Amino acid sequence: MTGPAAPRPAPLQRQARAVRLGPRSVAALVLVSATGAAGFLWPLIAGPGSQVGAHAQDAPWLFAGLLVLLVAVVAATISESGLGPKAVAMLGVLAATGAALRPVGAGTAGIEPMFFLMVLSGRVLGPGFGFVLGSVTMFASALLTGGVGPWMPFQMLAMGWFTMGAGLLPGPDRLRGRAELAMLAAYGFLAAFAYGTVMNLAGWPFMDALASHIAYDPDRGLPGNLARFLAYCLATSLGWDLGRAVVTVVLTLTLGATLLRALRRATRRAAFEAPVTFEPR
Repeated sequence: MTGPAAPRPAPLQRQARAVRLGPRSVAALVLVSATGAAGFLWPLIAGPGSQVGAHAQDAPWLFAGLLVLLVAVVAATISESGLGPKAVAMLGVLAATGAALRPVGAGTAGIEPMFFLMVLSGRVLGPGFGFVLGSVTMFASALLTGGVGPWMPFQMLAMGWFTMGAGLLPGPDRLRGRAELAMLAAYGFLAAFAYGTVMNLAGWPFMDALASHIAYDPDRGLPGNLARFLAYCLATSLGWDLGRAVVTVVLTLTLGATLLRALRRATRRAAFEAPVTFEPR
């Protein structure tokens, strides 16, 4: 005789998403990302003597004005696709928490714990919610810290990409435990450097070419300006980006498991994807 069969482990439940991206939301995200990429990369792709290069001091302002409108359009499109009251409430809580965390350690070797929160929130709540959360959090933190300027729309877009990328990582329904934390820590490390690099692109054209050999020079081509930009990153932000990356990794590995459980529990209780029904009186 054989003994009773061992019980099968319960299957993992599919992770709920606060926002399900529809075709219009995806199209809006692609549009704003393409425009944002042009806004970040124009110093490297504008040829010598081009009209954009001739207005190097004006172009960042023009792109900043365009980006803030496009980010608002994307947020409105995603909201229309299903950002309900429960998701809005969670968005407000997480954005306020992230904005409050940003000033912690500001000015000290890149200690920015808000990036750790954005990685885990994007992972649990998905790419659509993640993009809106990253953009709104950066906007709120700019108002809180007085960091409003032409760089703010670039920060909003870059943080939206940063948080959305965490929501696009593989295995949202199956990967758990140490493997998930390791993946999130690796993503946070690389994305922290990527965020710093793209933000360097946003501020680099404001430098006066006559004042430094690492400033953007509209009379140089791609190889010359690329070498200047790499030197600019090494000279100005490498230490800050490294600090941001290390802090994100340390917080993810030490506090990530607890925060992931809390976010997933809150997501299940919110029941974002449950249909709304009305009972007859």
